[in-house]
This record gives sequence, structure tokens and C-alpha cells, in this order.
Amino acid sequence: MLQTLTALFAVLSYVSASPAPTIRIVAVPEKPLITPAPSVWEPTRASDNVRRGLISDIGSDLSSILESASSDVASVFSAFPAGADVESKLGIDDSQLAALPTQVLNLPGYANYTNQGWNLRVRAMVYKQPNITESKLDDLANGFLIGTSVQSLPPAQSSAAVNLTAEIYVVQQKNQNITLSLAPAQTAGVDGGAIAAAGGSQIIYYPVPTTDEGDVDGFVQIDSTGLTPGNATNQVQVLDEYISGTSSGNATAYLVPDQGLTIISDIDDILRVTQIYDPKNGIFNTFAKAFTPWMNMPEIYLNWSNSIPDFHFHYLTTTPEQATRPYMSYIFGNYPLGSFDTRPLNFSNVGATVSIRKYLLERIFQTFPQRKFILVADTSNSDVMRDYPEMATEYPNQVQCIFLRNTTATDPLDHFPYDTSGFQNLNQKQYMFFLVPDDLKNLDIVNGQCYNSSIKQNLTFGYQGLPFGLSTGSGSSNSSSNSSGSGSAANRVSVRDNMGFWGWAGLALIGGWAFGAL
Repeated sequence: MLQTLTALFAVLSYVSASPAPTIRIVAVPEKPLITPAPSVWEPTRASDNVRRGLISDIGSDLSSILESASSDVASVFSAFPAGADVESKLGIDDSQLAALPTQVLNLPGYANYTNQGWNLRVRAMVYKQPNITESKLDDLANGFLIGTSVQSLPPAQSSAAVNLTAEIYVVQQKNQNITLSLAPAQTAGVDGGAIAAAGGSQIIYYPVPTTDEGDVDGFVQIDSTGLTPGNATNQVQVLDEYISGTSSGNATAYLVPDQGLTIISDIDDILRVTQIYDPKNGIFNTFAKAFTPWMNMPEIYLNWSNSIPDFHFHYLTTTPEQATRPYMSYIFGNYPLGSFDTRPLNFSNVGATVSIRKYLLERIFQTFPQRKFILVADTSNSDVMRDYPEMATEYPNQVQCIFLRNTTATDPLDHFPYDTSGFQNLNQKQYMFFLVPDDLKNLDIVNGQCYNSSIKQNLTFGYQGLPFGLSTGSGSSNSSSNSSGSGSAANRVSVRDNMGFWGWAGLALIGGWAFGAL
């Protein structure tokens, strides 16, 4: 029984980190994507705490299931086609690849300021796009879809599924060096409180070649001539960034001041409707359906961008890096421009794979030790539920607010339990579970007002969203949260009329325990 549930969780985990999109044959010149400025970050090893399993050992069957599922996440990604696997599956060889142009996925990066000047984080993937026949692409895309096919989809959705599949089937290029050109951002690429840099034009040869997975990720010191020092301004300065030899490597660099506010925002099921907790819908919404904002979240972010002049937006998704082009296109078409982080391919072990969000969070926190951070996500991510309160505990002077959409209380398809135990020792004023974007209106986040007392919390500081409306733990996060009802942001709205996955899983666990089957 546990093996069956673990397998089901593995499917859900796979969807939550759905694969990466590509471009069919449409060669559209890319506009530079604007990214926030980074800071010098000494590449330190991730601690054992960072690399631990998805769920700490709490000695329960539920924990065991989730922990087993987290191990399967690594196996799912190890089987994700890359490099030689793609060549083998497509039946191509190195000589055929050699004739293809080199392309680059360049992520909008951030830069930080030290007494040596500005230091830019360069994050890119160098690859080649094989020529794949249309019928083969259709077959590959059908391998991802559930309950449908590209042949039965409307043309726009069929093209989207095929394009994303093509993005997945690329061959990463190792031992490649890249050269970057920087220039002041064009006015059209700047929004909110960010400004086009007054200087910074230069060409940079990045000295470290790509990894076996085609990745580049590191900081490089740039010529700061004409750039305002990061300790002498509160505005983000923006540079356009181009990679020589390819038209696909345009991005934006964000030079982020020493002090100010940075929002680190997840994307799936907080900025767009993904439903990663439902395999069929999660895959369809990622591969085929046009990305759709979740309610009026763009309005909330636009208001923050316009009203907080030194706000730096950073988007952190654990979607594999091959899939980031459609994510970036969607974000920069609907939300304020900003820097970007995603899941790299060069996993070192299971712990690093599972804890990638914590690793990326610590990296930006350590890069900007004087900045304060607003963390935004949803409850369907178990790593978020663990990592966000940990960051507030480990970096108490840097976490300003934590905002979590409760997907279990707002979407009847979400049957995932979530663990609120990490919030038990946090001040309620520092975090809020919310139901709709309007719950975030009229909060003075600049001065640390992160909690709307009219939004009932009802935290038990244990597992919530269990079958039949059950939960573990005891306690309440605030005095107004003792009452129950559909207005609670941390509990299920009601016990499901149709039990769905968790209802049957709960029956199986309870029945197995009662009859000694587990």
C-alpha cells in the first residue's frame, strides 16, 4: 500500500517540476529580458541542513510516504532527457549536431555591489536544437500529455505542446565559453522604480567553461564606469545583456542596491494557474494551455512596483531550466520585470536536487545581507512550507513578510496535505496564509505590516489538509483564528463530498493500520 501511494506521489512531484519548453521552428527575435542586479556571493557549499531530504523524519506513515516520494523526484529528473540521452532517442550523432548553430538560454541575473565594484551573476545554458520531424515531435509531445494528444488539441494548444517538447529535447554543450555584451537598458525595458543604467557598456569574456550539462552559473566583476555605486542609491539600475554569436541569448541584468526590499516569488499556482497537484491538469496547463494569471495577482504586483520605488522583483521557480522561456515570456508580459532563478541540470546528489529552493534562497540572501525579503508562494509546495519558515528563523533580520496562498482551501483539486509546524515559533505579524489576492491589499509591507487580522489563519502547527478534514498538531496562530468556517485561510473549506485521491488514500492507510496490513 505504501509503495502504491509513493508511486502516486512521485507522479504529483513530477508534475510540480514539469519539464522545459522549446521553440518549434518559429525564429522570432528576442527582446532583452530585464533582470535585477546581483551581488558578490562567495560560492560556499550548501550545508548538510540544506541538502537534507524533503521531509524530516517525524516517524509517521505520512512522513515516510512524502519522504519516499521526494527521493523519486531525483530519479524522475535523472531520467529527464538531456545531452547524450537526447541524441540516442532522436538517432542523431555528433557530426549532425556539429552543423547546427549554438544557442543560449540566458536568465535575467542580479548584481551586487562590494568595495571592488559591481559583480554580475551570469546564469546560462548553452545548447543545440536538433532538427526533429514534425511527426516525431508530435509523438514525443504525446508522451507528456495525459488523456489527450496533440492531434486532438486546437492548433494553438497543439503548437504549444510541441514547442515545449522541442525545448526539452535539446543537447547541452559542455566546455563552451561565452562572451557577454552589456549596455544601458532601453527605456521600454524598465518599469517600476528601476532605471536604465547611465553607463556600463562593455564586453566580458566569461572565463569558466560550461559544465557537462551546458550550464554557466557564477559571478563576474564588471567595469563600473558610469554606474552608481550600490551603497549610494536605492534604485535598481538595469543593463541589457547579450551573448555573442547567438540571437537567443538576450537578457537583462539588474544591479540591486545594498539596501531595500526584494520580493522572491514562486510562479506556479501563485502567479499563474497551474494546478501542479492534479497530474492531468498540471501537465495540460503547462504544455498546452496558454498561461493564465491566478485571479488579479498581476494587479497586486503592479501596485507594489508602482508604490515601492526600491522594490526588486526576483522570480524563483524550481521548474527545470529548459522550460524557463515560456515562464519568462509569461512573467514579463504580466508582472513587473525582474531577475530569475530556476532548477539547474547539474544535480550533485538527491539532497541538492530536493533542496534546490533552499540553496537558491540562501544564495540571494547571502548576496544581499542588508536587504529585506518578501517571500510569496503557495501551500502545495512542501519545500516552501519547510524552507520559508526556516529562512525566517535563520535570517531573522532579512525576512520581512511571508505570504502563502492556501491552495487546499481555494481549489477542490488540491488534496495535498501541508505542514505548518515551521510557523509555530514565528510572530503572526510576519506571515499570512491567504485565500484571494485582495487579501494582500492595503498592507504596509515596507514597514512590516504583513498580516490582515480579518483573514482567519487556523493553523494547527502540524499537518493540515489531511483526509476527511483531519489535521495534526494543536494550537492557533492568532486569537481570531480560533473560529472555524469557510473563511479560514489555513484549513480546508470543507470535507470533500467526493473523497478523491486523499479520501481513498486515507481509507487505505486507516484500514491497513487497523488490520495490520502496513
